[in-house]
Amino acid sequence: MRVFYALIILGCTLGCTAALTAVAQPTLYPPTRVDDVRDTIFGTVVADPYRWLEDDRDPEVEAWVDAQDRVARDYLSKIPFRNAIRQRLAQLYTYEKVYGADRLQGLTFFLRQRGTDNHALLIRRNAQMEEDTVLNPNTWSEKGTTRLGSWAISRDARYLAYARSDAGSDWQTIYVMDLATKQHLIDTVRWVKVSGISWHEDGFFYSRYPAPDGGSSELSSVNQGHMAMYHRVGTTQVSDDTVWTDDAHPDQFHFVWVPEGSAYMLRSSRAGGTKGTSLFYTSVDALDRNRQAPWQILFESDSVELSVVELRGDTLYAQSTEQAPNGKLIRVDNFTQPWVVREILPHSESVLQGVSIRGNKIIATVMRDVFDYTTVYDLDGNKLHEVELPGLGSVGGFGGRRENATVLYSFSSYTQPGITYEYNPATNTSTVWYASQIPFDASQVEARQVFVTSRDGTRVPMTLLQMKGRAVPGASPTMLYGYGGFNISISPSFNALVIPWLEAGGTWAIANLRGGGEYGEAWHEAGTTTRKQNVFDDAIACAQWLIDNGITTRDLLAINGRSNGGLLVGAVMTQRPVLFRVALPEVGVLDMLRYHLFTIGWNWARDYGTVAKEDQFRALLAYSPYHNVRPGTAYPATMVMTADHDDRVVPAHSFKFAAALQASVDPTAPITTSTTAPLLMRVERQSGHGAVNTETLLDGMADKLAFALYAMGWSYR
Repeated sequence: MRVFYALIILGCTLGCTAALTAVAQPTLYPPTRVDDVRDTIFGTVVADPYRWLEDDRDPEVEAWVDAQDRVARDYLSKIPFRNAIRQRLAQLYTYEKVYGADRLQGLTFFLRQRGTDNHALLIRRNAQMEEDTVLNPNTWSEKGTTRLGSWAISRDARYLAYARSDAGSDWQTIYVMDLATKQHLIDTVRWVKVSGISWHEDGFFYSRYPAPDGGSSELSSVNQGHMAMYHRVGTTQVSDDTVWTDDAHPDQFHFVWVPEGSAYMLRSSRAGGTKGTSLFYTSVDALDRNRQAPWQILFESDSVELSVVELRGDTLYAQSTEQAPNGKLIRVDNFTQPWVVREILPHSESVLQGVSIRGNKIIATVMRDVFDYTTVYDLDGNKLHEVELPGLGSVGGFGGRRENATVLYSFSSYTQPGITYEYNPATNTSTVWYASQIPFDASQVEARQVFVTSRDGTRVPMTLLQMKGRAVPGASPTMLYGYGGFNISISPSFNALVIPWLEAGGTWAIANLRGGGEYGEAWHEAGTTTRKQNVFDDAIACAQWLIDNGITTRDLLAINGRSNGGLLVGAVMTQRPVLFRVALPEVGVLDMLRYHLFTIGWNWARDYGTVAKEDQFRALLAYSPYHNVRPGTAYPATMVMTADHDDRVVPAHSFKFAAALQASVDPTAPITTSTTAPLLMRVERQSGHGAVNTETLLDGMADKLAFALYAMGWSYR
């Protein structure tokens, strides 16, 4: 802390903040029962003293969770500037957001979120620019905890099918509305999960699981037996057709759809926790002729990812990773015959992000060093021109119906709020369709990309966000954010909710770690199973770079991540506890030996590996956060964040990790003393893996920022 106080006067001169010494809050941790539970795996005895916390229906667990959350909320309520941060977040978030547009039959449907409404409205706009509200999710529940999920308009624009979920759960229920009258029909389709909504004629395809039996918890029991279904409008769910299921392989996912204008019905099936693709086809009239008509196989591989871009007659366009870890676009003529594959866009150093075909043109977006670039080609792959973008950032969209001559796409960057453009492929011109108007001068935010050398010499990109003239050289409170998993890239996007941190003189650092998709499948694979430690090494290297290069100090460094990123935080803070002042694992996967036993967790085995294989078990045990908490270790100030309706990463992960952390210190000592940092657990009620509404989002962000700054001895304004 000596460097911090030596430089704080300079910080005040720059107008950012003033020092604040964290005051002891003499609160004790709730008592936690310890059981003598042990497993022997490959000859290794593994203790699991808090397994009893896995039962989310046990009254003792509920009482323990309530006590933990009360302690955390009491602590947070005493941070003198927490409410000021919450108010500033509300000011920054109070702007209109428009996204998710679909255009057909001369109508445009899109989502519009007004200011700090808990949920976006579904809007319909006609050719005369007249608008009406189709759905207002803000009226669905008193506390705003029911939200809109996926939605789809029938091809004749007659019906809307949409999914709703309650309290943040991944379970969804689909309803159907007659768009002419805005009246709901009798349709109620339940137990939908890992599903889209794909219209075909007078109904739609969707995917579901069997309803949990009466003795199971719908929020934690294992989900198996995925079914692809077809529902006809105006009927009850009991009459839905089971288009495909596979009782012999209950760990598979199944999706069925009919491409626009096609005579074929396609099915994609994939075993969870594995790599590869299985693609099948049958005639569209199979639904009427024979519910269980034999499917013909098109493509099957346990190592190649293949996704259909478009089916035109008998010509198939698809993205493939076959001998192309960064992806390529292929074309197959007469796709029902033995395949003769032609590469239209071959493998390159750039990662193929997305492809759409509009008329006789291919629009392809690639990623290079985390930034997106979009190029237009003819149908044979000859380059026509680049799409001119407003800067370095991320791009999405370019999809739509075949009837539309123009398409919409979105652009965002770390310093540019989202803009939606209307693009004309014939003229290669973009015009602004919608631009967010934020209550903040985004030009005051600076973004700088750097490259960090990891432990094994790998070059890891990281972006630093700061406010012009605010960050204190050498002593900027810094939040390191990362994910590093599941082939998911952290793309540049504007986030108004980090502005209070930057205004306080802070730096927000986004690390693009291995395990993600920023450099293709090889980058992803380098952060999986027995190589998962690479992800943590990358994050540690980024943290050390921030200190060594005069951005911050150890006493002003925090690390944050969600879900798989919560695992990142748990692993890094237990491996290198003295490197960080603050740790914020959110909805994290923290017990790596039992993650597969709950809900959809078994599907993560491709990234994590399993305890069934000895080498993978050894790797899991070596970094599993719950199993690597050591008594007497001075851990960073930690706030474990979870939600009671998270049925993706069940909150038991957070419960057990928080219990282990608190047991590592003297339970009779006050939570904040001169020798121990707070180790708290915050539980969001009636919420799930993501924030259930805007209020929940802002509250969580305010608590996170306030907790971190307070633990650093730094004030807000």
